[in-house]
Amino acid sequence: MKNNKLVMIMSVMLVAILLVGTVAVVAVMKLTAEDGEKEPSIDEVLEASVDIPEVTTNLASNDFIKISFKIETDGKKAKEELEKRDFQVKNLIIYELSEKKAEELQGKEGKMNLEETLKAKINGLMLDGKVEKVYITGSLLQ
Repeated sequence: MKNNKLVMIMSVMLVAILLVGTVAVVAVMKLTAEDGEKEPSIDEVLEASVDIPEVTTNLASNDFIKISFKIETDGKKAKEELEKRDFQVKNLIIYELSEKKAEELQGKEGKMNLEETLKAKINGLMLDGKVEKVYITGSLLQ
């Protein structure tokens, strides 16, 4: 009889400890998840962004384009690296544009495809950080 009471008390204590531990783990995970998904402020985005001045080049369709970009990185180290690699980025832009026809760059979808392609290619160059987004800041197609 004494053994049954002792086992029952130990079981109740063990369940109580497990319940408190589970609540603590869930609370900690919920708090850290909310902090990790915070969007950067516009000031933080600008601090980690690089301007690519206007590039003028021929397209595959014998038209030409004047286009400029702002490239958002994931931090200051990535921004510094991207600034050093500006000649490589311009080279990538010229190569990509030289393969495009004017029709491929017209409209929202064409420009979004160019942004995604450049993002992937530039990320292939990066060693310290990555490109988050490529923005077209100016475009003149003739």
